[in-house]
Amino acid sequence: MKHASARNVIERCFGILKMRWAILRSPSFYPIKTQIQIITACCLIHNLIRREMSIDPVETEFNMDQSTEDLRDEEPVGSVASSNEWTAFRDELARSIFDAW
Repeated sequence: MKHASARNVIERCFGILKMRWAILRSPSFYPIKTQIQIITACCLIHNLIRREMSIDPVETEFNMDQSTEDLRDEEPVGSVASSNEWTAFRDELARSIFDAW
């Protein structure tokens, strides 16, 4: 049951971030390092907003939307199309881990 609870928390976090930042809602064609920086910046600014604002309108709106939707009805993702850049990144990561082993 802890796994299901953790998954709900993570899905909620991603949902709030995607609701707040339009750049996270669609596929990105930026280089991987830039994507990492974008996500990090979005999370940092989100945390700053949460710390400084007693009432977060985005989170309030997200909570209202979630009360009317049931995420469990969504179909699980069966596969994801790979890109050459991600494939090269994965292969290089695997190679560096293997070499370090």
